[in-house]
Amino acid sequence: MPNGHIIVADDDAAIRTVLNQALSRAGYEVRSTGNCATLWRWVAEGAGDLVITDVVMPDENVFDLLPRIKRVRPELPIIVMSAQNTFMTAIRASERGAYEYLPKPFDLKELIAIVGRALSRPRGAPAQSADAGNEDIPLVGRSPAMQEIYRALARLMPTDLTVMITGESGTGKELVARALHDYGRRRTGPFVPVNMAAIPRDLIESELFGHEKGAFTGALSRSAGRFEQAEGGTLFLDEIGDMPMEAQTRLLRVLQQGEYTTVGGRVPIKTNVRIIAATNKDLRVSIQQGIFREDLFFRLNVVPLRLPALRERSEDVPDLIRHFFVLVEREGLSRKQLDGEAMERLKRYRWPGNVRELENLVRRLAALYPQETITGPVIDAELDTLPLAQSQESGTGSGPRKGGSEAETLSGAVERHLAEYFSGYRDTLPPPGLYHRILREIEGPLIGAALAATRGNQIRAAELLGVNRNTLRKKVRDLDLQVFRNAR
Repeated sequence: MPNGHIIVADDDAAIRTVLNQALSRAGYEVRSTGNCATLWRWVAEGAGDLVITDVVMPDENVFDLLPRIKRVRPELPIIVMSAQNTFMTAIRASERGAYEYLPKPFDLKELIAIVGRALSRPRGAPAQSADAGNEDIPLVGRSPAMQEIYRALARLMPTDLTVMITGESGTGKELVARALHDYGRRRTGPFVPVNMAAIPRDLIESELFGHEKGAFTGALSRSAGRFEQAEGGTLFLDEIGDMPMEAQTRLLRVLQQGEYTTVGGRVPIKTNVRIIAATNKDLRVSIQQGIFREDLFFRLNVVPLRLPALRERSEDVPDLIRHFFVLVEREGLSRKQLDGEAMERLKRYRWPGNVRELENLVRRLAALYPQETITGPVIDAELDTLPLAQSQESGTGSGPRKGGSEAETLSGAVERHLAEYFSGYRDTLPPPGLYHRILREIEGPLIGAALAATRGNQIRAAELLGVNRNTLRKKVRDLDLQVFRNAR
């Protein structure tokens, strides 16, 4: 049986009762209080092997108390709970030395598991603390999906681990990378973003590693690369899936040996840079196609972080809209708000462009409409101008919002995707095999949707798709759809 003495601090008597009962059943001794004064007295007297506390208490904010606790008992694990489920809450908890942050409502089984890990961990040095100077919230949302992102970011802040951020275009991958830098141990160093898709392929190596005078035609002087510019800070490699193989080989050497040479140079240069990479592609497919190095993938994918699409966290839409309205008001536009009907329209929209598309819409509403309150009909008119405008009435909404056909809508989406894809190559062409790459990109989501609709029944999914069952099985295997690998 577990053993240990736990202090619970929460001004909600019901929560204290629930935690007392659950922890007692798990074998712990528990004492509880509803204020910070008693919590501080108990801790100062040496009581408790672990503290579970809410943030907002009647007499004091726990974030103000935590530094005092860590000074007198630096190894005491503290689990912070909060109903103020924002990015900054998670970051402040980490900065002030909390062992873990849990958003309310929380899962009791998860809490008990965290308590067990905290009490069984080796005693070591106290957690590092940082002082965030920027009070603006870089990430917005209180949905469960975003809470997982906040908690992961809080754990990563005191580390230099390489992070791979994946997610659709417009989900905020660069925002997350900047948050990792701005609130991490390298925040005093430079943050240097590089978009691989925006650089001509024959210039990427020079752009990243710099070049010497005379290294190639037009190299009239020595030029510093992005690695040199990011020294002591963070290098963010966006759209890493578009990096050509030659540059991938050089990047792998940097990650393995911590040094690089400039284009045309011979002397290795030591580097001290944290790497954060991002992509909206499935790099495992790129590896199978021979256009991305598997060894580089494993070097970059030390900590994978997947950002949810906005349609996966539609409950965050109101918070995001209010946040963007505040931003545009600071820029000099008039204050705006949405009525209930308008807000519901936007929560049901599928947002193919994700948060970036929502921000663009909010800016347009603030700039073009004189009324202070935006209504449902205005939103209907605006949604009609957006690509793939769909309304998820009753949570289903599989077709276009109104007018047009599914084939036309899908065709338009593919055209836009290909136009954006080709635009990243400018004067050159993408690698060979484009036809099969695009087919695989479409096949995966299509088969996944069919299997989801049939709850993993491959016989019914094959009938729905109009393909042979053996063909479907082969596709599931080839596309590595592991969720349905064992479906009947």
